[in-house]
Amino acid sequence: MINKSQWTIDNKNTMQTSNLIAIDEFCAKHDVELSFITSLKQTGLIEITTIEKAWFIHTEQLKQLEKFIRLYYELDINLEGIETINHLLQRINTMQDELILLRNKLGIYE
Repeated sequence: MINKSQWTIDNKNTMQTSNLIAIDEFCAKHDVELSFITSLKQTGLIEITTIEKAWFIHTEQLKQLEKFIRLYYELDINLEGIETINHLLQRINTMQDELILLRNKLGIYE
């Protein structure tokens, strides 16, 4: 389990508390290269928060990040392949949601 750090961010005089994980700690604990995380950020697959020159990732993105790490390190899929897989999975999820909606509408008329 990853240590989750609580950070308070001042956003236009509104204090927000977000669960953030330091990227350098995450990379060290998971034996992941920082350059891989940077590449994911550059391609728009993950979002990075910068606080005082340190990079953090929101805990909500951990599942997605861990999926990308498995694809890259365990299955040897390059970044372009990861982008394609991610896009196709998003399309499948959208289609499944549409299918459920249509089935529910059809159920009204049966």
